[in-house]
Amino acid sequence: MSTDYQQAREALGARLRELRLSAPTGRLTGTQLAGRYGWHKSKISRLENGKTTPTPDDLRMWVEATGQPEVYEELLTKLQGFESRIRSWRRQLAAGHKPVQQTIAAVYERSRVVHGFESATVPGILQIPEYARSIFQRYAELQRSPRDTDEAVRARLKRQELLYVTGKRFKILIGETALRSLICPPAVLGAQLDRLAGLVGTDTVQLGIIPFAAPLKLPPTGGFWIHDERLVTVETWHAELWIDDADSIATYLRTWKTLRESAVYGTDAHNLIFASRRALLAR
Repeated sequence: MSTDYQQAREALGARLRELRLSAPTGRLTGTQLAGRYGWHKSKISRLENGKTTPTPDDLRMWVEATGQPEVYEELLTKLQGFESRIRSWRRQLAAGHKPVQQTIAAVYERSRVVHGFESATVPGILQIPEYARSIFQRYAELQRSPRDTDEAVRARLKRQELLYVTGKRFKILIGETALRSLICPPAVLGAQLDRLAGLVGTDTVQLGIIPFAAPLKLPPTGGFWIHDERLVTVETWHAELWIDDADSIATYLRTWKTLRESAVYGTDAHNLIFASRRALLAR
């Protein structure tokens, strides 16, 4: 978690403590406040010390309990300010996977040039429905989130319409691992490889594949996506990072360009896909 994020969370916690101690009807103890809503008493200290991120409902109940409802908008603005940088999956997926897909689709729609890198999975923007379904099912199990798989798949496929919009460019790098990882049934992976092969050489998609045997100037890490050099999104196991400061964006763009030096395109990319297809059939 970034230092800036944690400092912002601690500042919000300090403001919550201030409101509790300055309640117009008299200061509330943490035990009194927790008891009002049936919260565990440790929740108060964790919120006030910046150990836990409050939800909008937490903030609303806090200002009501302390008799200061007019402060709610101030607190919500602070929360939204730092959550726009680090968006926990727990909170994003509370309403299911479909809303998350719609949010990221809006970012793609605004973007003219998208640079992307994924080391071990086929990117969502290139996935076939069955592959996407396997991904959503596995992440719903991991995150214990609502299983709105069909709706999420439809939303992801809707985003793929952008691949055919004149003027947009998708410059995507994937590792050869993505061609062979059985995150889905073998037949589904086979169909997904056929889909990738069909995208090689299209007008809007420049697909590069980094072979296992390629010399690397950088060790590939997690995936990231750069939108018009104005925003970088990075997925981790606990959250999605939205990075918009110029220096960090420049670093990710340099990283992408360095990884690109190890990628192959066109016929060589086709050959890797077909080799993976043959290996799959030989299992």
